[in-house]
Amino acid sequence: MNLFDRVLNSVNIFKNRDVLRHSYTPENLPHREEQIKQLVELLSPLLKGGTPSNIFIYGKSGTGKTATVRLVLRNLEEVSKKLNANIAVQYINCEIVDTAYRVLATLARRLGKNVPMTGWPTDQVYEDVKNTIESKNLKLLVVLDEIDKLVKRAEEALYSLTRMNSELENARVCLVGISNNLKFKSFLDARILSSLSEEELVFPPYNAEQLEDILKQRAELAFNEGVLEDGVIQLCAAIAAQEHGDARKALDLLRV
Repeated sequence: MNLFDRVLNSVNIFKNRDVLRHSYTPENLPHREEQIKQLVELLSPLLKGGTPSNIFIYGKSGTGKTATVRLVLRNLEEVSKKLNANIAVQYINCEIVDTAYRVLATLARRLGKNVPMTGWPTDQVYEDVKNTIESKNLKLLVVLDEIDKLVKRAEEALYSLTRMNSELENARVCLVGISNNLKFKSFLDARILSSLSEEELVFPPYNAEQLEDILKQRAELAFNEGVLEDGVIQLCAAIAAQEHGDARKALDLLRV
């Protein structure tokens, strides 16, 4: 008997377990309609030949920040292709890409440049990024998730990106920073603050009723009919509401 036979012969309760993962972004996000609307309005100048302000997004873990940004950017990329708008969106997780060099090298490589991840002077990589987007007349939207990690370890990367527009003629760079730390800006150097020209979006924690709506939406996609007992969703929502309204916690409870 194979060790996996029992698992293979058991009833499968899931239609699609992946929709309960943190990385899954649904087509609509319950109780984040206002934040989605605001973010769309802030980014809309990209489609009209303008340059949007840099955007900082704050909120505790599990409040829908990254999911909202992903949903809006997915729609932005779709419409920009239809309009033949010269927009490039690059997402960087600053917990992983955590130095000025690595941020700039990551951007350069994604823009088609053969830049090593170590070894070059940072200024040289900066010039490569700047010259590449200028030559392509590109509007580059850089999303820096967990941006507070970057500021603590490599503030120079943020300064480089904020000053780049002053050195560009046709191309433009726009930053979207996502942070769990509501006091993030207090860590910033004065020279960065003066060059940011930023807008702010704050994501409040979900309450139990809102978490219940989120879980119901995901449960319909994730589970086969009739497998969830009454009260399971409400219990998961109630527990997560006590954990600062964390939707990720609620999804983890439902998944396992």
